[in-house]
Amino acid sequence: MATTPIRPARAEPVALEAHAMDNLRYIRETMERAGAFTAVPGWGGIAMGVTALVAALIASRQIGTGAWLAVWLIEGAVATGIGALCVVRKARSFHLSLPSAPARKFMFSFVPPLIVGAILTAGVMRAGLISTIPGIWLLLYGTGVLAGGAFSVRVIPIMGMCFMLEGSLAIFAPIQWADALLGAGFGGLHILFGAIIARRYGG
Repeated sequence: MATTPIRPARAEPVALEAHAMDNLRYIRETMERAGAFTAVPGWGGIAMGVTALVAALIASRQIGTGAWLAVWLIEGAVATGIGALCVVRKARSFHLSLPSAPARKFMFSFVPPLIVGAILTAGVMRAGLISTIPGIWLLLYGTGVLAGGAFSVRVIPIMGMCFMLEGSLAIFAPIQWADALLGAGFGGLHILFGAIIARRYGG
């Protein structure tokens, strides 16, 4: 005669436990995203990177310092426009609120280092320390991305640290490396991390 086990098989409780863990993980990730600025554009970052690569090529062919600086300043304005447009577009597509607390925290952390970079650029140009400009730009942009990334998705602070590492190299590099370093940073890093953001977080 077949005997009936006193304790039932644990297959169902284990399945329920795994299902509960999946639910908790989903809730945690949802709460993290709710408290983070997730409208950072992936495809926009790629587009910004492409414009930087084009600018690096054009700037490398300039003879005068003024023309060289003008190329990069124009590229910065174009990239800023692309970034702002893509942020708005992604926010609308994903029904995100731009005036939200995470968005404000991101902007208040990201923008000040850029303002400092603009002021320092004018100062070092006046002092004739042109070779420090690529390092200053990369370091302060990376600082802004890292600081703003504290209120965004996890990959953003990593991106900021990569810019800061390259900026640390650029600050001591000869002026002949300027366009290559700026192209690798504002071009290559934007394309790399833009692709990661687009794949993992959309847009």
